[in-house]
Amino acid sequence: MKLIHQAVTFFTVKGMIKPQLVIGDLPPSKIVYKNFFNVAWPSAIESLLVGLIGSVDTMMVGTLGKGSIAAVGITNQPKFILLAVIFSLNVGITAIVARRKGQQDREGANHTLRVGMILSALISLSMSIMGFLFAVPILKFAGADVSYLKDALDYFRILMVSLFFTALNLTINAAQRGSGNTKISMRTNIVANIVNITFDYLLINGIGFFPALGVKGAAIATCLGAIASCIISFATLLKKDVFLSLYCKASWRINHHILEPITKVSGSAFVEQVFMRIGFFAYVIIIAKLGTTSYETHLICMNILNLSFCFGDGFSVAASSLVGQSLGAKRPDMAIIYGKAGQRLAFLVSSILFIFFITGREFLVSLFTNDPAIIALGAGIMLIIAFTTHAQTSQVIISGCLRGAGDTVFVAITSMISVALIRPALTWLLCFPLSFGLYGAWIALCGDQFLRFALNFIRFSNGKWTKIKL
Repeated sequence: MKLIHQAVTFFTVKGMIKPQLVIGDLPPSKIVYKNFFNVAWPSAIESLLVGLIGSVDTMMVGTLGKGSIAAVGITNQPKFILLAVIFSLNVGITAIVARRKGQQDREGANHTLRVGMILSALISLSMSIMGFLFAVPILKFAGADVSYLKDALDYFRILMVSLFFTALNLTINAAQRGSGNTKISMRTNIVANIVNITFDYLLINGIGFFPALGVKGAAIATCLGAIASCIISFATLLKKDVFLSLYCKASWRINHHILEPITKVSGSAFVEQVFMRIGFFAYVIIIAKLGTTSYETHLICMNILNLSFCFGDGFSVAASSLVGQSLGAKRPDMAIIYGKAGQRLAFLVSSILFIFFITGREFLVSLFTNDPAIIALGAGIMLIIAFTTHAQTSQVIISGCLRGAGDTVFVAITSMISVALIRPALTWLLCFPLSFGLYGAWIALCGDQFLRFALNFIRFSNGKWTKIKL
């Protein structure tokens, strides 16, 4: 009975915060979970749909034959590196808008959004041109094999056209998330994904009067989806009676007053992105050297792992938004409670995914390919994924809490240690000198997730992040 009582208390508000940290009235546990869930579910559904569409994308491209999945997959890390500055900027936009929402400063929130949109447009245009012009050396450096380099080049260059629209959409949605309006982001991405999957179906293998463009068709479909989502995101700002609106009398001017808090958060977030992208890039390069079969197995398993990341990412968005708003309202106790509520929910979801990944491992891999060698190897990797799930979702949520509070310096240091240094080094050691092959790469990934979880959990528990001023 005592264990049952402790388990129940663990999920209550009283079990989430020490009495000496409480500075005001605490809402009932039901209200806390309801508030968290109202913000989290649109983001979780959005992330899940994006992940599923990405998986379906990979399945459709996989029908083109050996090497096609690798051609598309090899472009992921270069694309994310080019978008790293945008991701960093958006961390700052979300945190600042959340604080201004908590302070009831609508004009300040809209000024932040507008400056963010200008910066996002300028940065993404520069990155798009750079990526298009230097596509060949970028992909070769990423480890692209000559057997699929041409397809990868076609895909990557078309993708660069969509970078501007993707960036602007991400920035607008980042601001909307900061204000707690996660449903807008969900709706825009649902439409984008429908456009993407429709044109994937029409253009990859050629349906009706549409030409069979193969990998090029997949890239064009992605580009059209990005344009559609950008248009819809921008349209959400054309309403007068919403918190974030272009009708709000806020400035478009880029000045020190508005840049200082953004750069305070985004600067450290950029350092984090740099370390993460270096680590991920090195990780992918090492795996690509294992051969096409291992690399395509890795890409398929990453698509499956994204299922757990989708839920963690959705909860992370909610945690970041609610933590920022609570700190803006001078309620650090509520910031701690919302962070822990997200961790509790993630534990339940991860437990379900753990069972799902173990029992359905061969079936899940077979959805992407009929190659028996890939299915056999992938089924083994799925066991590692299952045991990684709890650590991954928890560390993503805790990182979201820290970012929402503006504690991006610590998250950057954690990424440098774990992602940029330990994961690539351990991957190389396990894959080649110790001859573990692809299993070695996934053991390294598992170790990275547990290390980041431990470091971020310690930081979250000491509470220093609640005292950061923005």
